[in-house]
Amino acid sequence: MENRGPAISRHGVERHGITGAATVHWNLTPAELVEQALRRGEARLANEGALLCATGEFTGRSPNDKFLVEEASSKDHLWWGKVNRPVSEAVFDRLLGKVRQHLAGRELFVFDGYAGADPRHRLRVRVITEQAWQSLFARNMFVREEDPARLRDFEPEFLVLDAMSFRADPAVDGTQSSTFILLNFAASMVLIGGTEYAGEIKKSVFSVMNYLLPRRGVLSMHCSANYGRDRDDVALFFGLSGTGKTTLSANPERTLIGDDEHAWSDDGVFNIEGGCYAKVIRLSREGEPDIWEASHRFGTILENVDHDAQTRRLDLDSARLTENTRSSYPITHLRNSDPTGVAGHPRDVLFLTCDAFGVLPPLAVLSPAQAMYHFLSGYTAKVAGTERGISEPTATFSPCFGGPFLPLHPGAYAGMLGEKLERHGARVWLVNTGWTGGGHGVGSRMKLAQTRRLVSAALSGELTGVPGDPDPVFGLRIPRVVDGVPGEVLRPWESWSDRAAWEAAARRLAGMFADNFRAYESGVSDEIRAAGPRL
Repeated sequence: MENRGPAISRHGVERHGITGAATVHWNLTPAELVEQALRRGEARLANEGALLCATGEFTGRSPNDKFLVEEASSKDHLWWGKVNRPVSEAVFDRLLGKVRQHLAGRELFVFDGYAGADPRHRLRVRVITEQAWQSLFARNMFVREEDPARLRDFEPEFLVLDAMSFRADPAVDGTQSSTFILLNFAASMVLIGGTEYAGEIKKSVFSVMNYLLPRRGVLSMHCSANYGRDRDDVALFFGLSGTGKTTLSANPERTLIGDDEHAWSDDGVFNIEGGCYAKVIRLSREGEPDIWEASHRFGTILENVDHDAQTRRLDLDSARLTENTRSSYPITHLRNSDPTGVAGHPRDVLFLTCDAFGVLPPLAVLSPAQAMYHFLSGYTAKVAGTERGISEPTATFSPCFGGPFLPLHPGAYAGMLGEKLERHGARVWLVNTGWTGGGHGVGSRMKLAQTRRLVSAALSGELTGVPGDPDPVFGLRIPRVVDGVPGEVLRPWESWSDRAAWEAAARRLAGMFADNFRAYESGVSDEIRAAGPRL
């Protein structure tokens, strides 16, 4: 087994039981990884330098194939259920043995780096992959160690072993399908197989941090973050995919801390990652210039983005391969970002939703009890055409705006957030980036310029003292006047041509909220239970 690279750790892959690999490439530079990916036929080069990669059958995560190993050190702490399903240590050990055999004689790529920009709370992570482009993905997404001496001494605390070409046999291996994502906290390992989708690497490590950090008194969060005048003017943007986290946090008037995963310690906020993983379907240079520029640079990975086979020009409007086209790039590709990934305590917290029913206001102020109610609800809506089988808007509730990545009960994260909001006096806002004037198919999508204006008004303090009108169903306080935004947009019932139709849609959505929240009622105060919509 030959080891190559600019910084080979003295803690080699043998410690992970990997022997007999043909060549192990250690901590290659982006240029070297791009060369390897092209040499091996893994990818193509776009006309402006980004690396074009296709992930085959899997163009998104496989949540039904993710399992947590049931072992003594963690089983009593985990939130078992639909999200966190158990698998035995025997199943894990058997698959790990097969993966080790599968990797014999193959080229492997190793990335050593960190999850967590704050040195006091970071996790030393090693990612081993079969493909060079997936190693570049890890290098883009995690916090990089650039000191060769430290890399040579690098000893990982957690391993991600990604054998994307190995297929499990469900009948023999005890998996749901040929794909598997297994998290083992006792072994400090994530084992991935049967999928080329690199997002599994990113989200598996996030799940690990969502287990480790809260147990150390640090709140992990599925949100983007930026700051304004200084590092003490911090805003957090919570939201599920498609609600605008990346778009709204990439604000030219503010400095980006990170676009997806953060933690809140006693010292402030820090980025868990070192890069961005932006959705780029229908991305325009005019609407999102920073993300557009970053997505056309060398070192960026474009997943499943359609392009001209001859000219290699990108077609960002095409969903031929998937709606979930992605761009992975280091945060330093963005001009207005903070590479340290560390800032102060948040002044503002925004919950983003894409309400396809056209019911919720584009901006509302939340009371502390309403903040907890909506954080535990984690609402957005999917629209027709985004997934097979969806013909009308479908409500989606994901606790803490990140349910698939929460190993602990949602109440653990909500309790920590509530305590921090109270201690630091942060304002909480609900922002609807979805529909106005009617639901999907009748109304129109909120104009991005108006949403940006509303967010700017909220963060600047412009709305302090502005009187509010209560939402008649959800009880949210809506600013009466915001310069540049029509009043009928602020109050959604005025934007509908039929007030009775809005009320019917609002009551329907309120019922969905109530049905979903029953799972949390027994663990919250009467005040939080009463903060939901009025049925």
